[in-house]
Amino acid sequence: MLNRNSQNDQAAEAERIAALMPEDDLRAPQENGASLIVPAIEDVPELVRENRRLAEEFDYDLQGKRLSEVAALARRELIAGARRWTSAYREVPSRVPAADSSIFLAGHQPQMFHPGVWFKNFALGAIAAHHRATAINLIIDDDVFASASLRVPGGSLAAPRVLPIAMDRPEPKVAYEERKIEDRVMFASFGRRIAEQIRPLVANPLIEEFWPMVRRRADETDNLGACIAQGRHQLEATWGLHTLEVPQSEVCRGEAFQWFIAHLLARLADFREVYNTAIREYRRLHRIRSTSHPAPELAQEGDWLEAPLWVWTVENSRRRRLFVRRRAEELIVSDRQAWEAVLPLSEERDGAPAVARLFELQHNNVRIRPRALITTLWARLVLGDLFIHGIGGAKYDRVTDVLMERFFGRRAPGLMVVTATLLLPVEHADSAAEEQRTIAAELRGLAFHPERFLDGVQKRPASLIAEKRRWIKTAQTRENARQRCRTIRSVNEALQPWLEDRRKRLEERQSQLAQRIEAERVLGSREYAFVLYPEDALRRFLAVRSG
Repeated sequence: MLNRNSQNDQAAEAERIAALMPEDDLRAPQENGASLIVPAIEDVPELVRENRRLAEEFDYDLQGKRLSEVAALARRELIAGARRWTSAYREVPSRVPAADSSIFLAGHQPQMFHPGVWFKNFALGAIAAHHRATAINLIIDDDVFASASLRVPGGSLAAPRVLPIAMDRPEPKVAYEERKIEDRVMFASFGRRIAEQIRPLVANPLIEEFWPMVRRRADETDNLGACIAQGRHQLEATWGLHTLEVPQSEVCRGEAFQWFIAHLLARLADFREVYNTAIREYRRLHRIRSTSHPAPELAQEGDWLEAPLWVWTVENSRRRRLFVRRRAEELIVSDRQAWEAVLPLSEERDGAPAVARLFELQHNNVRIRPRALITTLWARLVLGDLFIHGIGGAKYDRVTDVLMERFFGRRAPGLMVVTATLLLPVEHADSAAEEQRTIAAELRGLAFHPERFLDGVQKRPASLIAEKRRWIKTAQTRENARQRCRTIRSVNEALQPWLEDRRKRLEERQSQLAQRIEAERVLGSREYAFVLYPEDALRRFLAVRSG
């Protein structure tokens, strides 16, 4: 049995965990055109000052190299890489940020995401400009390109239907970093086919302006995600948004990231324990049964430990899990299928030889990439002074907060949460559901209390009504309960013919409303891609006041 001190310690730890992983109180705005920005924009200066103070007061050993030294290198690599990447397709300001200037970050996969995600990009640019920080959007290209099609509504307002419009052949299922355009003819006609599908609902969808920009970028790169992201970033420039972008894959090629990976692998046993414990606590606190949310736990298979990393090669570009096994002063890293390599690394060993070996693997077309939690851990711990998340990322990053505290021994920097809701510019039947509930209540009343609806009905069956009222006034006893129930039920059924016309009108209206509600379910989604909206509606929606 636990003693009182032990019980108190456990209670205190439970409270601390709850504070690190609070209930999911973040909700997407329901009102059309509304935004969520937490904390408020006016609180950004204090948030950034506190984040920088935390970084300045903390240092840590990464296998023989100080974290502060690695962070300085990482930020130089990040800015240089972002300027190099962005300048390949749009103008970049000539001013080079000062070495001690702030970096504000956000990130997303190179998709045609919904306007609420796009709103985050504009918030990043506006807030960074107001605080004279460098704004960098990370293109998360190590995720799998899950679908080469876009869900697009069409049809009519009364009977809309959603169709998947393909931009390319569906295979292969590889990371954005490796995903090439497979069918140039299909790709070229994508914009036209999207416009034809959406035009009955939206007269001037942005896809008509946007897709030619993407096609021009596709003349320079055959990477499907890159040409979409670059076309979108070019469009942002014409709308006055001044940010830099860089793929996550470029960040992963830098020297700083190799030091970080070497350290995680050297101390994988400890990190894996912290990682799995944090995920289990998150699931328990939020009553989540899924073993994949917010992320799968890292496995152990014999003496092989799973790392929070992906691995693939150019020759075999499907992502695989990375496993590690210790052998004396070395680590064997493998996908446990067909690929394996040796790193000169142990928990106490200097990381420089392992970093050199990781660079060698890169040059031999091996890709080692972080999983989601590690991506934002690295970005928040090292790359930037402020990270702007959407709602989903902010929720799972509560696990990242715990990883920083328990593994690295420092409080996690604060972040911002930004999202917004924009619906398609069509008529929205907001009152249909309420009317449907009213009709359903009335139909129930007709079935169980028909006498209440017979006022004004000619030749109303007074005797039946009187019979029901007499039984209702009769107190129920064990002896009369069955007869009382049967009689009331039979009277209700006998009264139905007098209400048949009323019921039919209600049921017809109910059917009409069901069609309207289904149409609103289709048209009222906030998840449609930004390219389906008209430019004027988007530009009004994306105007973010920075201070």
